[in-house]
Amino acid sequence: MSNDALDGEDLFRQMMGDVTPLKQDTTNHDNKSRITDAQLARQAAAVKESEPLSDFLTLDNAPMIKPDDLIEYKKDGVQDGVYKKLRLGKYPIQARLDLHKKSLKHARDDVIEFVKRCMRLDIRTVVIVHGKGYHSNPPALIKSYLAAWLEHIPEVMCAHSALPQHGGTGALYLMLRKSDAKKQETRERHQKRLG
Repeated sequence: MSNDALDGEDLFRQMMGDVTPLKQDTTNHDNKSRITDAQLARQAAAVKESEPLSDFLTLDNAPMIKPDDLIEYKKDGVQDGVYKKLRLGKYPIQARLDLHKKSLKHARDDVIEFVKRCMRLDIRTVVIVHGKGYHSNPPALIKSYLAAWLEHIPEVMCAHSALPQHGGTGALYLMLRKSDAKKQETRERHQKRLG
């Protein structure tokens, strides 16, 4: 090696010769982050969404209802006016699922797929025709299970038996939750009106 050429270590020492080290600061670098309630709620929602919905929609046991009984379901937070408008059939029906002649397992699988597809397509108001089940054993089998499943489907905000022209007590109106994109769109529309 020539005198003109410095090896890597000597070059480093030469370059750093006039550098003085910084004094140690007294800042606490504790990187333990505090988890907020909002973060826990988001995490719980993500875990719940990742679990198969069929795990929550039982095929084992459901409270049996009569073929002509009304089905009424509303989650907390749904406005009374929205629920009334759904109950009266005032929203346009955007999609329809018919469960006639389906086994209970096929009906459950179809309901799960139908709701998922509607959410992907930003469809909110749907009708599920379950029939009255006069000829099933026990009567109103699919209707009873569908009524029991509603509270376990997070996307369903409210439901009510349909008007006679849409199937009466043999069908069900469902209002699905807004997608995140639709929520943002609504926020922006309200901001324009207020701003």
